[in-house]
Amino acid sequence: MATEHDHIRELIDKLEALPPERIAEVEGFIDFIKQRDLDRQLTQDAMKTAEPSLQKVWDNPDDAIYDQL
Repeated sequence: MATEHDHIRELIDKLEALPPERIAEVEGFIDFIKQRDLDRQLTQDAMKTAEPSLQKVWDNPDDAIYDQL
């Protein structure tokens, strides 16, 4: 079974076989993935932060019927 180190070595080998313009493209894609992950984390953190302030809005007798859906 391949270890993480082996997998990284395989990726490096593939990168070394690419022409320079493709390496730049791969680098851009990696940056995109990192930014997307950061954006998702920020969104999740913001939702968790807002949750307590919205608790009174969500938990009220008028909307209790929707809790059963």
